[in-house]
Amino acid sequence: MNLICRFVVLAFVLSFPAMTVFAGKLPDRPKLDYPKAKTVNQVDDYHGVKVADPYRWLEDTDSADTKAWVEAENKLTFGYLDQIPYRAAIHERLTKLWNYERYGVPEQYGGHYFYDHNTGLQNQSVLYVADSLSAEPRLLVDPNTLSSDGTVALSGRAITDDGKLLAYGTEVSGSDWQEWHVRDVDTGKDLPDDIKWVKFSLASWTRDGKGFFYSRYDEPKPGAAALREANYFQKLYYHRLGTPQSDDQLIYERPDNKELGFQGDVTEDGHYLIITVWQGTSPKNRLYYKDLTQPGAEVVKLLDDFDAQYQFINNEGPVFWFKTDLDAPRSRLIAIDIRSPERSNWKTIVPQGSDTMTNAHVVDDRFLLEYLKDARSEIRVYDLDGKYVRSVDLPGIGTAEGFAGKRKDKETFYAFTSFTVPATIYRYDPQRGTSSVFRQPKVDFDASRYETIQVFYHSKDGTRVPMFLTYKKGLKLDGHNHVLLYGYGGFDISLTPFFSVPNLVWLEMGGVYAQANLRGGGEYGEQWHLAGTKLHKQNVFDDFIAAAEWLIANHYTTSSRLAIRGASNGGLLVGACLTQRPDLFGATLPAVGVMDMLRFQKFTIGWAWTSDYGSSDDPEQFKALYAYSPLQNLRPGTKYPPTFITTADHDDRVVPGHSFKFAATIQADQAGSAPVLIRIETKAGHGGGKPISKQIDEIADSWAFVAYNLHMNVDLN
Repeated sequence: MNLICRFVVLAFVLSFPAMTVFAGKLPDRPKLDYPKAKTVNQVDDYHGVKVADPYRWLEDTDSADTKAWVEAENKLTFGYLDQIPYRAAIHERLTKLWNYERYGVPEQYGGHYFYDHNTGLQNQSVLYVADSLSAEPRLLVDPNTLSSDGTVALSGRAITDDGKLLAYGTEVSGSDWQEWHVRDVDTGKDLPDDIKWVKFSLASWTRDGKGFFYSRYDEPKPGAAALREANYFQKLYYHRLGTPQSDDQLIYERPDNKELGFQGDVTEDGHYLIITVWQGTSPKNRLYYKDLTQPGAEVVKLLDDFDAQYQFINNEGPVFWFKTDLDAPRSRLIAIDIRSPERSNWKTIVPQGSDTMTNAHVVDDRFLLEYLKDARSEIRVYDLDGKYVRSVDLPGIGTAEGFAGKRKDKETFYAFTSFTVPATIYRYDPQRGTSSVFRQPKVDFDASRYETIQVFYHSKDGTRVPMFLTYKKGLKLDGHNHVLLYGYGGFDISLTPFFSVPNLVWLEMGGVYAQANLRGGGEYGEQWHLAGTKLHKQNVFDDFIAAAEWLIANHYTTSSRLAIRGASNGGLLVGACLTQRPDLFGATLPAVGVMDMLRFQKFTIGWAWTSDYGSSDDPEQFKALYAYSPLQNLRPGTKYPPTFITTADHDDRVVPGHSFKFAATIQADQAGSAPVLIRIETKAGHGGGKPISKQIDEIADSWAFVAYNLHMNVDLN
C-alpha cells in the first residue's frame, strides 16, 4: 500500500463505579433553526448534464462568509450538545480509560532500541532510546514541547545504521505537510539541517550516515492555499548533512507526468537506492533502482509497466526479493536477478496461497510473512528457499503488526491487539520460534466480560462478506440492542481487529460494536479491492446496507437503535448510505468524508483517488459518481436520520469544503425534526497527529449525540 493510502483509525474504552447517568424520558426536541447559508447560481455542465452547486462558496475556507457560517454552525452544535445530560460523564469515562501507558514497537539500530511511549494522556507519544532492552530509556524527542496545545506531531523517522543520528518529521495542526530535522542521539540536540515542503514521504539514510533521501513538492502559494492546492510533480532529493536544503541533489523527477510520486529507500547492504514509483492511490506501482556504488549511475527502470504491486523486501546482492500480486491477487514472493531481469527468469519463492499475504520481512535469514485469514492476522515463517518453517503462535483473534528488522538480526518485535485488549508488545526469536512479552499495558477495563465473534452475511449480489461483532457476554437477541456499525471499503485498506478506547466506552454503555469487511478493502486480495472501485463502487454501499439489514434480521437491533460511522472514504460510505436508505438508520456519523464526488479531484491530493473512484471528467465514470455522490443525492423534503458531521479546518487530505457543502445542503433539505449538525474542529486535520485531548472531546460529543438520539439509557458500570 503506498503512502497516501494510509488512514488513521481513532481509538476508545471505559469503567468507573457503577453509575446510571441517564435513564428516563428524553425531552421533546423541536426542529432546529439552522444558520442561513446563502446560495449562489453556480451550475456546472458534466457531459451535457447540468448540476447545480449552490454552496460552492463554502469551498473557500478563508472567506469571511465561510468563517461566519462555521462560527454559527459550531455555536448551534455545541449549544445542542450542552443539553445532553450525560455528555460530561462520557467525556470523563473516556479520559479515565485513555489514561493508560502505551508503547510502540521497538526498532534496533547500532545496539540502541528506539520506541514510542505515552504515559496515558499525553497529547502526542514521545520517542525514547535505550542502550539495551533492560536499560533505563532516555527521552529523545518529545513533540508535546513543540506547541502549547499538543498540535505538533511526529510524522516519520529514520535512524542511521549506527544509531547515532535521527531524522524526524513534524506536522502542524494535522496538515499533511511535513518539516524534517536531524537530531544527535547522544546529545539530544538538533543539527542545523531543516527540510521543508515534504509530503507523502519518509526518509532513508545512506549507510555512511552522511545524508538521506526524501521527496518533496515545490513550495506552494502562501496562506490557506497550501491546504487546498492540488499536489503535483513530486521530486526525489538527496540531502547531505550540514548543507542547506537549496543545495540538495535532485535524484529523480518526471516533468512528463505530474501525478508520479517517489519513495527512495536504501537497501540494507547500502548498494542500491530502491525507488518505489506510485501514481494515485492504486496499489499498483513501478520500481526503479540506482547503483549507489557507482558515481553518476543512472536510474534503472526495472519494473515500469504499472501492472501490479511490487513491494521490495530485501536483496542477496543483485537478486531482489519482492512481494507482488502479479498473477497472484492474494500475493506471492518472487526473486528477480537484475543482471537478467526478463520475466522468464523470475523465480517464485513462496507461491500464492488461500489467504492474503499483506507484508513481508527478512530477519535472521528467514522470511516473516504476514497474512490475513478472513481479516485476522496469521504470521508464517519460511526459509530463504521458500520452505515453510512454522507459524507464529498468536494469542487469539486479532491483529499482529511489526516483525521489521535487518537480515542478520536475531530478534524482532511485534504488537498484537484485539477489540478488547490493548496492543501488547512482544519480542520474537525467529530461530526458536518463541515470543516473550516486552511491554503489556494495563487498562481499567474487564475484557473477560465481553466476547468477539465473526459472522458472514450475503450482500445484494450474493457476495459473502465477513463482519466482526463485539459485545457483552449474555447478549439477548431481542432486537433491543443499540449497535454501532463501522466500515471503510476502499483503497485496498483492510479493517482488522483493533483496540479502541472509544469503542470500549460504547461497549460499556451497553452497545454492540460491529465492523464489516466491505469490498474495496484488501481483506481478500486485489480482486476484492477492485470489486469496490470505480464503476463497481456501489458494491461497497450495498455491502454496508446488507450488514445493517443482517443485524436487524438476526435480532441484534432495529433501525431506530442502529448507528453507522465511518471516516474519510468511510465518511463517503456513511454519506452515500444515509442518502440511499435514510429509513434504515437511527443515527449517522460521517467524519471527514469525501462528499462531493464530482469535484474531489480538484483539491490537494484528491486527484490521486481517481484510481479508486474514477473521475467526473470521464463520461461513463461521471454517471456512476453522480448516481451515488452524497452531496448530489440529497433531496428536499426527505426525512433524514439524526446526523452528526465532523471535520476540521486544517484537513488538507479531504478538504473541509466537502463536509461544509454537505451540511448546508442536508440542513436545507431536512423535512423531519431529527437534528443535522456539523462539528468543525480547529487546529486539526484529517486525523493524523490529532492531540488526545481533541480526540476525547470529539468522541465524547459523538457518543453523546448518538446515545441521545437512539434513546439509550447510558449506564456506565
